[in-house]
Amino acid sequence: MDDLSLHILDIVENSIEAEASRIEIRIEENIKNNTLKVSIKDNGRGILKEELAKLKDPFFTTKKKKTGLGIPLLCQSAYEAAGEVRINSFPGKGTEISATFQLNHIDRKPLGDLTSTLIALISGHPEVDFIFEYRKNNKRYFLDTDEIKKELDGVPINYPGVIKLLKGIIKEGIEELMKGG
Repeated sequence: MDDLSLHILDIVENSIEAEASRIEIRIEENIKNNTLKVSIKDNGRGILKEELAKLKDPFFTTKKKKTGLGIPLLCQSAYEAAGEVRINSFPGKGTEISATFQLNHIDRKPLGDLTSTLIALISGHPEVDFIFEYRKNNKRYFLDTDEIKKELDGVPINYPGVIKLLKGIIKEGIEELMKGG
């Protein structure tokens, strides 16, 4: 995968396949500590302990379709950038995957188009509530689709006009966060 937003998309799709109704996507960029952390937490069905140990193996999958290199590829991207991947899961409660990267590492993949990734997830899965939080040093951007759905008062979140508005809001929020380092 060329950028981290594609890893995020892949891992979140795994969460949706695991019947998650709420997914938290958190990014923390810490210049002082020279770290970038990407975390995805869901309330899906979770992963059995015996399967958890095998998730980083490219020849193992929990999917019915027997495909899935998402987690091994994420691990490879993290390792290439002097980072690591941690996976915690509890059957019936959900899973959290956290990947850390050395922020200034020459082999760290770029974040990519987070706005398009979020819009694809929100519009493609309106039944799922997404929390997106991006922290960069002491600045923060936060989005909660559950709150947005309440404000929409019955208008579908994937209605084209809503999606267009959300795309602008997300893009502006991330751009504002990027200003000033």
